[in-house]
Amino acid sequence: MNEEVRAITRAERNSTDPDLGVLAGRLLFAVQRELFSRLAEQGFDDLKPRHGAVLAYLDEDGVRATDLSRLSGQHKQNIGILIDELESLGYVERSPDPSDRRAKLIRPTERGVAQMRTADAIMAAIQRRHTERLGDEDYGRFKRQLIEITEHQRAHNTSRGDD
Repeated sequence: MNEEVRAITRAERNSTDPDLGVLAGRLLFAVQRELFSRLAEQGFDDLKPRHGAVLAYLDEDGVRATDLSRLSGQHKQNIGILIDELESLGYVERSPDPSDRRAKLIRPTERGVAQMRTADAIMAAIQRRHTERLGDEDYGRFKRQLIEITEHQRAHNTSRGDD
């Protein structure tokens, strides 16, 4: 008897042995779902997960769009579009950079600062929940290793010119 061996599908493989991209995506989307649904419950229902590329790196003192692009790993053109959207929603404003008048700083408005504080509290609660589940030591090790893998992948992309 010649039994045909059925090849495992990608969906089956990713349900039993997901690769790094699938795992990272699942984590990102799950965290985003919780963060943005909780932000919406607290009055920030006009934000979308895509805005996180700017909001996650925004400082009260302001940051240049080129730095937002570098920090988030997004192209400057995409960051510009997101800044425009956030500006029209009342979360950020552009102001001259005192160190270089040709450059603009992206600064949070009062509403932007309120959102930043709310998001920080939500993220702290999410991390606390995972720390309690895994324990301080294991969660700390997990986070350090995830940072290492992320930085290594980004450096690899940069060295290849993929950024």
